[in-house]
Amino acid sequence: MKQIIRLLTVALLLMTTTSYSIAQNTGITASPEQQNSKTQWWQDARFGMFIHWGVYSSPGRGEWLMYQEHIPFSEYALLANQFNPQKYNPKDWVAKAKAAGMKYIILTTRHHDGFCLFDSKVSDFTAPKTGAKRDLIKEFADACHEAGMRMGFYYSLKDWHFPGVLPEGAPTNPHTMKLLADQAREQIRELLTNYGKVDILWFDGLTVDGPKSWHSKELLAMARKLQPNILINDRSGLPGDFATPENKVIANSRPWESCYTMNRTWGYAPNDRNYKPVAEIIRLLASCASKNGNFLLNVSPDGEGTLPTEQTETLKKIGDWIRVNGKAIYGAGPSPVVAPNLGMTSRVGDKVYLLIQRWPGSTVPIAWCGSEVKSARLLSTGQFARIEQKGDRVWLHDLPEASPDPYLCVIELTFKGEPKGTEPPYK
Repeated sequence: MKQIIRLLTVALLLMTTTSYSIAQNTGITASPEQQNSKTQWWQDARFGMFIHWGVYSSPGRGEWLMYQEHIPFSEYALLANQFNPQKYNPKDWVAKAKAAGMKYIILTTRHHDGFCLFDSKVSDFTAPKTGAKRDLIKEFADACHEAGMRMGFYYSLKDWHFPGVLPEGAPTNPHTMKLLADQAREQIRELLTNYGKVDILWFDGLTVDGPKSWHSKELLAMARKLQPNILINDRSGLPGDFATPENKVIANSRPWESCYTMNRTWGYAPNDRNYKPVAEIIRLLASCASKNGNFLLNVSPDGEGTLPTEQTETLKKIGDWIRVNGKAIYGAGPSPVVAPNLGMTSRVGDKVYLLIQRWPGSTVPIAWCGSEVKSARLLSTGQFARIEQKGDRVWLHDLPEASPDPYLCVIELTFKGEPKGTEPPYK
């Protein structure tokens, strides 16, 4: 009965809120020129932090806890009264992201369980109305703005605590679907109105009901009116500004970003010890940059708001690497000069970077090079190689026998003129 009363209350609140309408073909998709202008900072950034955090962080069994363990909402809701993060310090999160070389942060404002870290007038299942008694998103947004860190909001469209939403994969009852869509509209309005400049809106949780049922066109149009420069991903069922492959690197002809976990779980799970080695995470970052994509690396604070030690240590090691080798990542894209025998290559302006996974020894050979190499320098030590070039084959001599970098060694190539591959290029 309480659940029915709560839903009726939400419906009444939504009905009394001024409706927003806009032509469905207005403000949804920017022109290529506008999109390039809007996304340029984001594509130059290449590296961001994802944060999954909510009431599920207290028990520490992952963000799908409610669904996977078939917990009734009346039981799951009790977690909200226990979720009171005394060690929550978003300034520390921002500092760690900056030190790791990350240029933006995306935080889960609400996951599939429906719990809001922000103050919402259309839900009682929120941090300010339960144990925390605080608007945790305001503190996060303030910390990012103060530090000059670009930031964005993850928002799950689905909400498991509405009757009939579960099980996953089944169509939603039309009445419930309307309540869900109305709630999403009002909560997106709140998020994009109450927290200053928001750089990214990161949707998730699109159900089988599809974008028409969620009124996604109107939703995106409203978002762009409230935050004209905002970037929106593709998980509302519409293309948005960028694509979002998950736990895999898939190059795309449009702007794209691959999101990855450090272990195998998005939410806090202390017993998930399957952490990726630092070398593998750096390789993924380099792989995304070399294919013209971004890399969004997830961290999972515990119920108190503290990052696990393993994740903090990984961030520090990535930061140490990127301070030396960041030239090969920021603003990088595909290179016409390739080196499949060594690993990957990226290009920034007139520079090409060899991102070497397989160090060959004191002589580093490359081929299919259609421009004359003027200089070759190890970023980790500053050492210059002696160059030998015959046609499109190049040998970089007098380098260390073993890789001078424990993770991914980078050599910066400078050319006489524009870097080019040979014709036909290596594929």
